Amino acid sequence: MNLLLNVQKNFPGFQLAADVTLTGDRVGVFGSSGSGKSTLVSMLAGFLKPDAGEIVLDDETLFSSSRKINVRSEQRRIAMVFQQHALFPHLNVRNNLLYGYSRCKAAHRSIHLDDIVPVLQLDELLDRNIGKLSGGQQQRVALGRAILANPRLLLMDEPLSALDDSLRFQIIPYLRSVSEQFGIPYLFISHSLVEMRLMTDSALVFEKGVMVEQVSSEQLARNRMGQSQVGYINLLRLGRSLPSAGLFAYPWGAGQLLLSVGSERDDSMAELSSKDIILFKQHPEAISARNLLQCSVRSLFNSGRKVGVELECDGNSLIAEVVQDAVNELSITPGCTIYAAIKASAFRMLPS
Repeated sequence: MNLLLNVQKNFPGFQLAADVTLTGDRVGVFGSSGSGKSTLVSMLAGFLKPDAGEIVLDDETLFSSSRKINVRSEQRRIAMVFQQHALFPHLNVRNNLLYGYSRCKAAHRSIHLDDIVPVLQLDELLDRNIGKLSGGQQQRVALGRAILANPRLLLMDEPLSALDDSLRFQIIPYLRSVSEQFGIPYLFISHSLVEMRLMTDSALVFEKGVMVEQVSSEQLARNRMGQSQVGYINLLRLGRSLPSAGLFAYPWGAGQLLLSVGSERDDSMAELSSKDIILFKQHPEAISARNLLQCSVRSLFNSGRKVGVELECDGNSLIAEVVQDAVNELSITPGCTIYAAIKASAFRMLPS
């Protein structure tokens, strides 16, 4: 995807301005509610006309105020997945899926119903009424309908915010797989840093209608660590657990971690806050935390009033969070050895 966005839009009490050139297939738009994220993608989709500016997607001008160009939304080949899935209640799953497909020009139909159904695991739902689907099933149908429109760009406007955690983390693999399998780039809109890191490579950051930053999704999470109540969230991919002295041992790279909850999955994922990692300069004589890792310090970075300490532990990466006084007292510098203690109860398993 190559996208130029240079647009302005004025509302009473609110102004949006963006001037950015994007390349890449997995781009995020990040910001709090009211920052202008949805306004931006609505202009890109053609649902909302900018007051001024230009939108160019893959060398095609979709909007230009100076040249009086405004391509109609249905001709832009941009599909959208909304927070509220907006399915048609009078149509069953099959007919909802085929809605965009039937309106797509034959020359653009490279993705067909038989292609998308197995990827989204909708085989047994095709004849079911929309009202009889769970929230996660409805969002998968909405995603399938958007993909079957055979778009050149997919916009996802907070598609997970209406779902609970269990459904949210069930849907994320579907969102990623359909884009990767069918080669459709996307813009993913969210106010969640974890969603940004799982779904995107880079992000545009909006505050009060102004784009203030364009960074990698990982850098965005590090930049926000110091102002977040939960700190930086380490995302750990773990193997299948085994019982161990009342806890559960998980393979983690070349080592293992002890958690208070078990999982039978081979590809479990857990969250660990940077706030829950305690650092020691020397190996402690005794400690109640069940995980004590000998690590080397890769780097340090500042985030607000906190300092992030990037650790390498048995080939794995962790980020801990401390104050500057702790950095000084522990003599933490890149390359030094440090011990990281983590309680077994500090980890949060992500729903599968």
